[in-house]
Amino acid sequence: MTIDSVNPFNGELIKSYQTHTDKQVNEMIDRTHHAWQRWKATSFAERGAYMNKVAEILRRRKNELAELMALEMGKNLKGGIMEIEKCAVSCEYFANHAEAALQEEFIKTDAARSYVNFQPIGVILAIMPWNFPFWQVFRFLGPALMVGNCAVLKHASNVFGCAIEIENIIRGAGFPEHVFQTLLIGSAGVDAVIEHPFIQAVTLTGSVAAGRKVAQKAGSLIKKSVLELGGSDPYIVLEDADLELAAETCTNSRLINSGQSCISAKRLIVVEAVEKEFVDLLTRKMASKVLGDPLDPGTDLGPQARIDLRDELHNQVQESIKKGAKCILGGTVPKGNNALYPATILTGVKKGMPAYDEELFGPAAAVIVVKDEEEAIAIANDSEFGLGAAIFTKDTARGERIAATRLEAGACFVNSSVKSDASLPFGGIKQSGYGRELGVYGFKELVNIKTVYVK
Repeated sequence: MTIDSVNPFNGELIKSYQTHTDKQVNEMIDRTHHAWQRWKATSFAERGAYMNKVAEILRRRKNELAELMALEMGKNLKGGIMEIEKCAVSCEYFANHAEAALQEEFIKTDAARSYVNFQPIGVILAIMPWNFPFWQVFRFLGPALMVGNCAVLKHASNVFGCAIEIENIIRGAGFPEHVFQTLLIGSAGVDAVIEHPFIQAVTLTGSVAAGRKVAQKAGSLIKKSVLELGGSDPYIVLEDADLELAAETCTNSRLINSGQSCISAKRLIVVEAVEKEFVDLLTRKMASKVLGDPLDPGTDLGPQARIDLRDELHNQVQESIKKGAKCILGGTVPKGNNALYPATILTGVKKGMPAYDEELFGPAAAVIVVKDEEEAIAIANDSEFGLGAAIFTKDTARGERIAATRLEAGACFVNSSVKSDASLPFGGIKQSGYGRELGVYGFKELVNIKTVYVK
């Protein structure tokens, strides 16, 4: 079986990939398991040396890797270079902080010695999406390898080139053979991989539908899963906000990666006292962004990753308009065999519209006007998702109180866009998933938390 990689900007075939057979997949997992038998005994210093080498390779190759992402999924060059740099910085964090994060924790009991230590569990299956094809993988892979696990990757079918390059980078950094391998398989082959007796856990970043299937399969086999799913992040703009900062942040967040980010600003909840000024600023800023070829350095917005995804977004926009929303910017499909979609703003968004109820995974912002802080918080929490949230106010104590205690999300930011950082835990609640990646908690998510008791 072959899977085609198609350029979303012009519809041209990039490359056809021959998928691995069931026999090849089983043999690869077996080899990774055997590699783990040796890898788990290595020191943090040895693992860290390899991981720091990964960072060096990423920086050296960042331009060509950014071009590969532009071709395969439409990310503009600026965004691609930033993604690779983020991977490099994070790999250095993983290399230098894993040992401290996994120090034994001594607990006083009636024993002579009692403590908790953290042991690797084996081979982890990662099912990763196309929107950040390097960052999503290194976000799980760095901690997994540093704690002493090994891994196999099922990447999205439209970024197989990126998946292969990640394996090449790991090998080029000197990691022992087979500690990490890329499985070139379609979604239909995932269940069999989860069933493999050497697969100990599954981590997935993707859609809610995919998360449910993987969780159900892993749960039926008593295998742990970590899920980072969709998000419809609310960005609250209060009456005392710095509107220039809020509009600039919301624009950049909504349009990052052409709007294809789980933690981008999706629902802009604005107190009515500042609605007009905020919307005017937002419109000017979003209208200034250049839509076009992701390989052109001047492009701000590349295409959506696939035409069907662009069409799904457009349908959500049009259905919201039919139900009463007003489109004040964008909202049209460009001509040609491409997946382009312009920066779009919908105002007058209400409950019952796709722009309110669903995740818009593209450059379309939904503006929801509220009377006051209480209504803003209620609407922010009125979602099946709970990944990230942001709030803008000049009263930082007020913003911190709301972020810390009242917003239902895994990460809440004040006067800033929601973002992931290698030193901070990342993950969601509700339909946005469970488990945490990154930070100390990410190191400890897929290990055996072992009690040791010595009388």
